[in-house]
This record gives sequence, structure tokens and C-alpha cells, in this order.
Amino acid sequence: MKECPITQINALIDIVGPSHVLTGRDCEKYSSDWFKLHPFTPLAVVRPANVHQVSKIVKWANSEKIAVVPMGGNTGLADGTFAEAALVLSLERMNAIREIRSDARLAVVEAGVILSDLHEAAEEHDFIFPMTFGARGSAMIGGMLSTNAGGSNVLRYGNTRDLCLGIEVVLPNGEIMEMMSELHKDNSGYNLKHLMIGAEGTLGIITAAVLRLMPQPRAYATAMLGVPSLDAALSILNALQSATGGSVEAYEYMPRFYIEKYAAHFADRQLPFPIQYDVNILVEVATTAEDLSAADDTGQIRLSARFEEILADQLQSGAILDAVVAQNDTQRAQMWHLRESAAEVTVAKKPLVNHDIAVPLDKVAVFLDRMQDRLAAHDPGAETIVVSHLGDGNIHYPVWPKSHDPKVHAAITEAVEDVVLDLGGSFSAEHGIGRSKLPSMARRKNPVAVAVMRQIKQALDPNNILNPGKVIPPQNAKDS
Repeated sequence: MKECPITQINALIDIVGPSHVLTGRDCEKYSSDWFKLHPFTPLAVVRPANVHQVSKIVKWANSEKIAVVPMGGNTGLADGTFAEAALVLSLERMNAIREIRSDARLAVVEAGVILSDLHEAAEEHDFIFPMTFGARGSAMIGGMLSTNAGGSNVLRYGNTRDLCLGIEVVLPNGEIMEMMSELHKDNSGYNLKHLMIGAEGTLGIITAAVLRLMPQPRAYATAMLGVPSLDAALSILNALQSATGGSVEAYEYMPRFYIEKYAAHFADRQLPFPIQYDVNILVEVATTAEDLSAADDTGQIRLSARFEEILADQLQSGAILDAVVAQNDTQRAQMWHLRESAAEVTVAKKPLVNHDIAVPLDKVAVFLDRMQDRLAAHDPGAETIVVSHLGDGNIHYPVWPKSHDPKVHAAITEAVEDVVLDLGGSFSAEHGIGRSKLPSMARRKNPVAVAVMRQIKQALDPNNILNPGKVIPPQNAKDS
């Protein structure tokens, strides 16, 4: 184990103070990925309080040629915070929501703000920050921007990139690039904001951001649907979008196998249907319109009444086999718990070969059908614990292989890549690249694109100190 020399520790203490430089056992919390599959030993953990301290730390690390790995909530699933013999730079103290401006519908926040805290602050002003996913209680804004996180509401509001107006970034040489724009339109040169968002801390450390807020919906309507097929589910989505003026916020697919594993993991939780269906959909619509959020003559919210009418028509036609509509916030929360517990259910069994892919909306069923045969050919006993953001074509395709042979696991991943790219999809949808998808990048990413990425990295970070070994595969590396 490599230890940080006392002179280096003292240099960091001079910047942030003695209580914010952690070494030894104090680093344990910061020493593994979320899956707990890849433990590491950092040189130290340093916790700056502001952008100027981040700047000083990075400038010092660059002069000493010491690797720096930025860390937010550490909820990533692509091994993007691996920091063996590197300095972990935790942004957890930079957690101020500096302002919320209602007229401009924006929030100015620091990178260490936890997503759920931003949700609560926005709601106090009758707004929402619409990005949401299961790890919202620990995920931080900086990490979300660095991975361009997705989530359940991408269908209506877009990815994190779509919700960001401006950012503040510390570059690898320690300089502060201030791009805290509040503009919706700005064509003044290269879009450096978008270059930094999704770069996973390899080109700069995002320390603050200007984020878009949306009006708080006045009413939600949420339901679980049992449908005969994924093709039918896509038709229902299109019908709902047309009938509600594009008000579908989430459209989440869960197959029978996932429902069964959820039931086994959460034995005290009630399932939505007394019998199990092969294709289960969680759908939610929302409105900010006053007329749709008002009660009708029967006392029912008009949005809910319209929602139930649409579902009744689909039931009558046979497009839906069964439907349960949430009648209150408790029932709505129960439905969302079923979907948002996917990560917890997934990691309950080992080994695990995780995939996060995207295909065109009408190719989701094709992908799953093709992979069923390909998976059986490589590992006949393997099981898949699939869930999907069906409305945007994002499929989470974790595999529980029966085989423990790493070569079999690699073959499964290559089979996934084959099918995905044949369908015009991507081997990485919303979790980023980190270290875990470097072999996929080497095999599948356009080599010219990889070469351009490598040139950008070299130009901005010639000493390769910021999150090294992530996103960009080593030259001539096809497997590792």
C-alpha cells in the first residue's frame, strides 16, 4: 500500500485544514465503487470547501504529477471513481444551493448538492428539478453532470445535459473556467459546457452549475399496466402521448422475472396484481394546467379521469390485460418503489455482468428476443434481471451468469454489443464509461472518435492527472 508522504499531506492541510485531509482507515468510505466489486486504496481524501480550494489542490497535484479522482455521491455503476494510489477529491462539502430564481426558473448550485435536497428546495418555490432516479438520496449534482445521468423522466425532460444552462469547472492545470451562463441561447464559439458534461471528470472538475427548473405539476396520474407484449406497450405509449398532449413523464418496463425477484427480496411489499404478467409497465402522466388538475362533478381530478378513460379504452380493445391506478400518494409511492429498487434487487446475487444500453424505441423487443438466444449459447444457465426506461429505449440488462469464468462473462458482453450495434444502438446509455466499459470503447467506438477524444485529453491534461484510466481506452487495447 502506497502512503502519501507527510510533506504532501501537509501541503493539502495548508489548503483545506487538518480535519479535511483523510488518510488510512478514515478513507474507507471513499475506497470502493457502489457495487463493492472494485476496492481501492487512495493516497488520501481531500475535502475542499470552495472552488478556490479545488483550484489550489489541482494546481498542486498537477505540479507534483499526482492523480486526482473527483468523487460526488459515488453512486455510479461504471467503476468511474477507482482511485488506487490517487488523491480522492470529495466535493461533499460544496453543497450550497446558492439561489433559486423563480422568474428565470433556474437554480444555482454547487457540485456537492444531493439531488433529493435540490428536489426539496425547488418544491418550496413550487418548482421541480425533474431529474430523478433511485439513488437521489445520495447522488450529487457534480457526479450527475459528469456522467450526463439519465433517469425515469428523460422521456419528458431530457438528460442532465438538457437541464443545465451553465457550469463552473476547474481545469487540470488548476485554472477556473467560469461558464455559469443563465442563457438558453449562446452560440459564442465551441460548446465547452457540453464537452465537460459527460466527461466523467477526465477533462475538468465541475464545481457548480446553473440548472433549469420546471413548474411543479398540479396533478399526477400513475398506474401499473399488464400488457400482452412490448410492441403493445409502445402503441399504448404513443396513444397516451397523443391523448394527453405529450404529458407522459415516465414509462418503465419490468418483466415477470424482475417482479418475482423483487417480491422475494421485499417479502413485505404488496405487488400491484394478484397474478403476474410477462410485461409490466409503470406509467405516469402529469399536468401543470389548472383545468386538468381541478376536480370534475364527481370529485375526481380531471387528469385522472381522462387517464382512466384512455386506459379503459385500451382494456376494452385488448391492448391492456390489466391496470391498477394509484388512488393516493401512498399507492403511487408503492408503484415507484417497485421500479426504483432495481439496483438493490440486481446486486443481491453474484456474479453480475452489468449492461446499460440504448436502442431505438421500436427495437427494444427485438434486442431482448435476440439476446435470449445469444445468451443461452454462451451460458445456458444465465438469468437476466431486466428493467427498462421504455419511453427512451434505455435497457438495463444485467446478467446473472451461471458460469464464473471471466471469459464467458466477456463473451456475454460482446454478444450484447453485437446485437446493440446491429440495431443502431449504443453500448452505454446513462451510466457512463468509467473503467468497466473501456473494452467496449476499444472494440466498438469509432476509432477516429476515440483518437479525437485522446487528443482533447492530451491537450487539456498533458500530465494525465484527472481521473486517469477512465473513458478513453489505452491505445491498441481491445480487451482488458
